[in-house]
Amino acid sequence: MATLITNIKELLQIRNHSVSKISGSEMKILPTLKNAFLIIENGLIKDFGNMKDLNGIVVNKVIDAKNKMVLPAWCDSHTHIVYAGNREGEFVDRINGLSYEEIAAKGGGILNSAKKLQQTDENELFEQSAVRLEEVLALGTGAIEIKSGYGLTPEAELKMLRVIRKLAKHYPISIKSTFLGAHAFPETYKTNKEKYIDLIIDKMLPQIAEENLADFIDVFCEKDYFTTAQTEKILKTSEAYNLTPKLHVNQFNSIGGVKLGVQYNALSVDHLEVMLPEDIEALKNGNTMPVALPSCSFFLGIPYAPARAMIDSGLPLALATDYNPGSTPSGNMNFVISTACIKMKMTPEEAINAATINGAYAMNLSKTHGSITKGKKANLIITKEIPSYNFLPYAFGSNLIDSVIIDGKQVSY
Repeated sequence: MATLITNIKELLQIRNHSVSKISGSEMKILPTLKNAFLIIENGLIKDFGNMKDLNGIVVNKVIDAKNKMVLPAWCDSHTHIVYAGNREGEFVDRINGLSYEEIAAKGGGILNSAKKLQQTDENELFEQSAVRLEEVLALGTGAIEIKSGYGLTPEAELKMLRVIRKLAKHYPISIKSTFLGAHAFPETYKTNKEKYIDLIIDKMLPQIAEENLADFIDVFCEKDYFTTAQTEKILKTSEAYNLTPKLHVNQFNSIGGVKLGVQYNALSVDHLEVMLPEDIEALKNGNTMPVALPSCSFFLGIPYAPARAMIDSGLPLALATDYNPGSTPSGNMNFVISTACIKMKMTPEEAINAATINGAYAMNLSKTHGSITKGKKANLIITKEIPSYNFLPYAFGSNLIDSVIIDGKQVSY
């Protein structure tokens, strides 16, 4: 089954050889080809080139992309889209002056979501989450990571991970699963936090491994959540289960989580709104991908990750949505890219690299996603007619997507 896309105004993120990630000054370079064609076969990118070099080819379908751009689908490496209900009441609380920490202290935040999720059966949780997944697919996301962490009991955490697995079976999008039992301490363990960590280590991890429910493990390493010592205890244990670390760090404070992530070869460290010089230096000593979540900063009114400082120091950077009910109730990667350009002073080239190739790296998907490369998955965005790719972050409130292709097939949700 072959599909030919013709007359592409500009084909973005073309890489003749697979590149795992883009760092430093290279992030300002976005390889493109104008007046291009692209051939899809069996769900993969078979070939691409200039229209003048297109020879006679027999295909099943032709898509005319005149005056339109084609680029890889977004790779969203940090989400929490499996959750129950919403937290719109807390949104109003913040408008009325309460901080994220104050809301959490009075039983809101993660514990609020955990209570709702524990009371929601697996089928209903799947249905609610499927609506969100279809939404982000329509917005151009072609690979996604989904975390647990709103269960906070063995039964509820496993329920979340099983829903993630079910979503992966029912939808063509590539889904990576992360166990985030260490997202917050349940109320019953507030005075005996080590007992909850033991519950994660002794009961949750073995069951998750037995059912093969997760690719990664995550910990919210932050003041008033999990200390570096508690985080390290969990990471040490998870090594026996071959779960690659991905850490929540530096959202509100720098407490050593970045250095710890590098020490344990974390695939990524995410949030990074508060970065000290020593955090940036630590990232230079490993292969850990820093991941910024600008729509979280937008929604909470907190500082943005210092993208310029990280990129200008030679580091790579990925962008993700952090789609969740409390701090980022949106999975719109297009808005993330615009916000990164507007608020974090990333160039459009840097933002697109961060949301494609580097996002794929942050999910261990570099070999199959994130660029226009022969043999990679044909997960593509075809834009509407736009003057240049700079228009994508510029027109931040417009839907500029004409169609989305996943595994070589146009999707509609």
